[in-house]
Amino acid sequence: MSRILINKICSILPGATAADPTTELDSWKVGGKMFACFGDRVDGVCVKTDSIDTATMLIDAGAATKAPYFHKSWVLVSFDSAEDELRHRIAVSYDIIFNALPKKLRDQIAQA
Repeated sequence: MSRILINKICSILPGATAADPTTELDSWKVGGKMFACFGDRVDGVCVKTDSIDTATMLIDAGAATKAPYFHKSWVLVSFDSAEDELRHRIAVSYDIIFNALPKKLRDQIAQA
């Protein structure tokens, strides 16, 4: 896996935008809220889970590690993970963030 693949996965999600890496971390956002983040110092992508319990379960199962500098509900999924797992974790993170947006904004993104 690589940053190129992460960018390809994220770029097809409705309303997803890449942050400017010269001013921010390499990240993807929907509605101005981050759902995926990676940088030069980590070998994976940080994604949101639905709870601290889910994050802990993924970490305990070896599917992810603790995401540095993020809330405990975020995990770091290695670039070496299976592509299907990576796609799934990014999609789940996107859905969590998208569904937390105000309805008006969700409707605007869905219509675009």
